[in-house]
Amino acid sequence: MSTVDIVLAGARGHGRWHLENIRRLQDKGIVRLAGICELTPLTGDEIPEGLGTPEQSADFGALLDATGARIAVICTPIPTHTDLALAAASRGVHLLLEKPPAPSYAEFRRMADGVAAAGVACQIGFQSLGSHAVPAIRELVEEGAIGEVTGIGGAGAWARAEAYYRRAPWAGKRRMNGVDVIDGALTNPLAHAVATALALGDASRAEDVTRIETELLRANDIESDDTSCVRVTTANGLQVTVAVTLCAEDPDEPYVVVHGDRGRITYWYKQDRVLLQRAGHGPEEYEYGRTDLLENLVDHVTDGDDLLVVPDATGAFMKVVEAIRLAPDPAPLPATAWHLLPDEDRRVVPGIDGLVAAAADSLALYSELGADWARPHVANEVST
Repeated sequence: MSTVDIVLAGARGHGRWHLENIRRLQDKGIVRLAGICELTPLTGDEIPEGLGTPEQSADFGALLDATGARIAVICTPIPTHTDLALAAASRGVHLLLEKPPAPSYAEFRRMADGVAAAGVACQIGFQSLGSHAVPAIRELVEEGAIGEVTGIGGAGAWARAEAYYRRAPWAGKRRMNGVDVIDGALTNPLAHAVATALALGDASRAEDVTRIETELLRANDIESDDTSCVRVTTANGLQVTVAVTLCAEDPDEPYVVVHGDRGRITYWYKQDRVLLQRAGHGPEEYEYGRTDLLENLVDHVTDGDDLLVVPDATGAFMKVVEAIRLAPDPAPLPATAWHLLPDEDRRVVPGIDGLVAAAADSLALYSELGADWARPHVANEVST
């Protein structure tokens, strides 16, 4: 098998993970890092050992032309995704596009339609959907292991220091210079919880969503949400509720739970770990492997393997992004609802960990759970 040349756009921040992953695949002889696109070139110390001296340029198109790369990995600020993806597609370059794929549904459609018209492959970087746990859970559901599915919950209780919102000019923004960004807890750091919950609810495509309710709040001095929940009603009448925060008291692993009338399946998606609890049986726990999405893209380009996360399989997630974009700006929590942890320089919302878990368990929104800082429920609702 010939080695596939790759260009990485955005090699700092989360892009460092991609550098290490490309090095792993380069060590296997599958790919070669041909170029890095950054506004400021990486120093030798910033390039992991073993990756050589890839060509560097701030001009993405020129870099693709110069290197002749077959695949581009795009890990740049959210508002740049569509234009960069289309620049690659116009050159016949296949794509791994980081999540969220776009800051609005219109930009998502422009990207997805343009990529399809160009005839190139595009993989969206929801790594959790590469887990072998996802088809295994679907199989358990189809076998009736937990009876009839009654709903899907998702929970993410994470912590982010105030420096997190200063890491880049667009961090924590809804818009910047008149352009949508939508960098909120549900749409970026905990986007996997939303996309995975929708996937396990058999509601990945845009047409699978009929109604979206949002409650968006913030403890931090930002534009976007850091403590929020969303409830999606699917075309088959299922409710999918995901509650998240970046202001947890005790941060823990995020998870998705499939509720059935005779049991439940909990999936800790960062760990590829599954817990099956059902009537008449003891708890059963499983751990699964994971197919790397870049490796899957390379196998698709070279051997015709099926892609795991095509753009249309993230359409429902993008409908959620659009509902959040159109919702009123996140409401600031009252000063009595949070406090600062000086040693960690982060804001904490007391009781939020339990509320996040309760929302995933009950499929209720924060206001319906009696949070004293949540407004009486008047859903920011979008019908699709």
